[in-house]
Amino acid sequence: MPRWKSIVVLLVVAAALGGFFYYDSHYLGPRREKAESAKGRLWTVEPKDVERVTVVRKGETLRLQREGDGWEMLEPVKTRGDRSVVDDMVTGLVTARVDREIDPNPAKPADFGLAPPEATVALEVKGKTEPLTLQVGSKNPTGVWVYAREGGKPAVVTLSESIARDTTRPVADFRDHTVVAFDRKNVSGVDLQVDGQQMSIAADEPGKWRIVKPRELRADTDLVSEFLDKLEGAKATEFVDDAPKSLAPYGLDKPSRVTVWVGRDKDRAARTLLVGKTVPDKKGVYVKREGEPGVILTAEALWTAFPKTVAALRDKTVVTYAYDKLDRVEFSHHGETVALAKEGTGWKITAPEALRADSGAVTQLLWKIRDLQALGFLSETPAEIPRFLAKPDVTVKLWESGAKDPKVLLLQSSNEKRGGQAAAVAAVQNEGPVVLVPGKALTDLAPGVAELRDRTVFPAFDLGAVKRARVTGGDKPLVVEKTGETEWKQVEPSRGATKDGRVANVLLALKALKWKEIASKGGDDAKFGLDKPELEVTVWKGDGGELGTLLVGRTDGAVTYVKLKAEPGIFAVSSKDLEDLRKARADIPA
Repeated sequence: MPRWKSIVVLLVVAAALGGFFYYDSHYLGPRREKAESAKGRLWTVEPKDVERVTVVRKGETLRLQREGDGWEMLEPVKTRGDRSVVDDMVTGLVTARVDREIDPNPAKPADFGLAPPEATVALEVKGKTEPLTLQVGSKNPTGVWVYAREGGKPAVVTLSESIARDTTRPVADFRDHTVVAFDRKNVSGVDLQVDGQQMSIAADEPGKWRIVKPRELRADTDLVSEFLDKLEGAKATEFVDDAPKSLAPYGLDKPSRVTVWVGRDKDRAARTLLVGKTVPDKKGVYVKREGEPGVILTAEALWTAFPKTVAALRDKTVVTYAYDKLDRVEFSHHGETVALAKEGTGWKITAPEALRADSGAVTQLLWKIRDLQALGFLSETPAEIPRFLAKPDVTVKLWESGAKDPKVLLLQSSNEKRGGQAAAVAAVQNEGPVVLVPGKALTDLAPGVAELRDRTVFPAFDLGAVKRARVTGGDKPLVVEKTGETEWKQVEPSRGATKDGRVANVLLALKALKWKEIASKGGDDAKFGLDKPELEVTVWKGDGGELGTLLVGRTDGAVTYVKLKAEPGIFAVSSKDLEDLRKARADIPA
């Protein structure tokens, strides 16, 4: 045979094999898998095709109907079904496998709990004219299987015990326990009514709320968020009465109301819940879905989180500012002014004198301003500010980058008390409202220079930038050099290895050293034992430049006096903070 004919034959065979494999994997394979999975099953239908379920038990009938992607209960009460529980039951029924046939035609079905049965199930399936039926009897002696028989067939078979468990569950299990169903991310508004007072809030964008009724005010976003969390997560703990003769016993004849608006414009829809009396002994509260007759008990936490007044619902933040845009801050109190300015990622003091600031202390102070909350509202209009704050005790000015004028917070002492604690009056100049705040704000927001200045003794440095260090005690220096990312070697008084982490401990102790007080502004080295220091620690950068030298002088009990070699100031530090430095010459060599 010519070579080209052989090639053609091979190509034809390859194409045929490829076609077979494709047909097998895409058509025959799935069919085989489906047939295999159906082997031994009671029925060969899919859960998604079941449209209605009826379960008849002793003294009651349960009827459920598929609605969209969920279920509706039609009997014994018309209400929403619990999708998860119903789906589990339906899936268990249609995928049930027969373990074995016990008796093809029992003389006494009652011996198997089938006269009458514990439950009779009917599944109405899409495309089938007659329902699939199953009688569920008692469990076998081991409790692992349950006796059952299909439709009009006489044979008794055993199925998984889960069939009995699912079909004999209490009716309440099949009910949707969600108190009010809504999609939190699509909530655009909430209406509230308590004791005849009506309030409405709106979200112009997700998570940012404002009060629109009874008047325009900023809303407390955290409070609204917590309430919506509780409302969305509220579950029925008890279905109290599905057809109450009167709502008065439950406090639902004159209820509080919450209406959640989901979506916007023409797609906007409402969900309303009525809230009645609390039930302290059950730690619950009676509620009722609008349009449904049943009374439900849910956790009292829902009512606790319910905003009951405009004062509770409104934003109680006294002054708002953007921390990342803050350039300058000024605190004035008792004739003293402390001014701060941003310096890189930290802060510096610019008045009454130029000093390094402790950025951590400044940040904590700014957080106190941000977190200042109103305890009560005295007046809404800026025109009333001079009446309540004629002589402010504390003034805080906040300059944001790009803003022409600062925001000015005014605080003044007051005779008012809230919760047994002293209160102060506060307002943002030219803005209002005038509010009461905790009295401690008068001291919290009146810092002195000593509270804000940087108390770090040694100049700031990064551990990774240090290349060489020397610790000298008397005339015996210990010198170490970095040989890798974190590895160090000893180069004086002799060459050798160092113990893991000991050099880093010394550098961290040096970096963290803070003074307790300023002992002297200079010129008193001998008085504090710094003319002949006990210890001298020097650190160099990778380029050979000196980062600084610390001198350690006389110890006076709990304090020791130190200074930087290049600067005159002498500081008292805690003696305990120098322990790693003092032990360095003994601890570092391996």
